[in-house]
Amino acid sequence: MKSFAYYQPTRIIFGQDKSEEIGQLAAAFGRKCLLVTTPEIPELLSGFEIVVKSLKRQGISVVHFSEVVPNPTVENVAKGSALAKKEKVEMVIGFGGGSSIDSAKAIAVEATHPDSCWAYLFSSRNQPTAATLPIIAMPTTSGTGSHVTQVAVVTNPQEKYKSALFSNFLYPKIAIVDPKNMLTLPHRMTAVTGFDAFSHAFETFINPNSSPYTDILAFEAMRIVINYLPETVINGQKMENRSWMAWADTLAGLSIANGGVTLPHGIAMATGGLFPHVAHGEALAAVYPAMIEYTYKFSSERFAAVARLFDRSLEGRSDDEAAKKLVEIIPDFLEKIGLRLHLSNFGIKGEELENLAEASMVLPDYKNHPRVANKKQIYEILKRSY
Repeated sequence: MKSFAYYQPTRIIFGQDKSEEIGQLAAAFGRKCLLVTTPEIPELLSGFEIVVKSLKRQGISVVHFSEVVPNPTVENVAKGSALAKKEKVEMVIGFGGGSSIDSAKAIAVEATHPDSCWAYLFSSRNQPTAATLPIIAMPTTSGTGSHVTQVAVVTNPQEKYKSALFSNFLYPKIAIVDPKNMLTLPHRMTAVTGFDAFSHAFETFINPNSSPYTDILAFEAMRIVINYLPETVINGQKMENRSWMAWADTLAGLSIANGGVTLPHGIAMATGGLFPHVAHGEALAAVYPAMIEYTYKFSSERFAAVARLFDRSLEGRSDDEAAKKLVEIIPDFLEKIGLRLHLSNFGIKGEELENLAEASMVLPDYKNHPRVANKKQIYEILKRSY
């Protein structure tokens, strides 16, 4: 049995109507907060109002930054940071999907450090310090896992590069996971974020850095997504569905925080940097079938275990046989949730695939894949995904 360490400092508050407790929980960190959201989304208005009322009941002043964009940019974070510094806020609350929570994390760093958030990427000598403002995360989607990780993903449009801050100071102090906030999530976004949760769990499970602890979390996250995502895409108003998907997302986030992702996430991150209109979960969906085919022989025991989650009839088959079946199972699952996609669906040109292959090797994720790929092999995966 391998040795391992597991670290998770975020206090998780999970359950229906737990958003109403935000004021009481936030009071421990001060009397003025920056509430970070996208521009007003009618479907989230009631949840937003609950949060604001709860904060104000506890005497907490609310400064609202509502300019979060998908694939948050350094310019976007700079605006929020300037507002946080001007108003002298004592904490940052991210209410929304992964973009809102990642923006909140990056703002918490830039508002208390001398340089742009881009100067504190995981690969930089400069790293966030204990000066980072306390972060509270309130997810409204079930997929990014950002509410329980030490990562904040940001994009630099000038460099056409998407990267991440990575520091234990970016773990939210509190994550309030209220499935009620996910009830109005559109069908498409339910599928996109739900598959992202599956990908987090799957990639942690096949990652050499996995541990007996993350195996438990990742395996359960995958089981839940397989059982509940197809129905949730169809019937998102059912609280039971949303609750299970919110839990799967949380488990998957806890997995990647200590295990990490692999090649598909490196490709998806590069895709978001070069083509910001492509949602992260869409990029993953486009490359997963080809990735499975490329990899299954090199981690047959793990791939077989996942295949058997989908199809119990594989219990009596060898690992090699069951692992190979995943080549068929994953595209079928994507079809079922409406995400059987190709890179060409996003307007990406064939001649751009070589640049995308090169960009996919900038982040170290590909090095943790069971079958480490070189640029030529990544290019072949992209061609088969095109």
